[in-house]
Amino acid sequence: METTEVWLPALIVDTPQQGRELAIKMVRKSIAAIQTDAETRKKLRSAYATDTAQLITSAHVIATEFQTIAAANNYWKK
Repeated sequence: METTEVWLPALIVDTPQQGRELAIKMVRKSIAAIQTDAETRKKLRSAYATDTAQLITSAHVIATEFQTIAAANNYWKK
């Protein structure tokens, strides 16, 4: 997996909202790294967009990434 773009300089964010947005971005970047062909990803969207099980699984993956970000941010405790 080669990349020149640094899109994740840190897990530290200011708010839980930013943490959730980062979690979604992390999942999207992971999928793009696994399935490198954009056209294939586009074709597959219609299959999972109407599959409840796949949508729930996607939400679970985002939640797992969010847990990592929340822990890195000490759960935004001051």
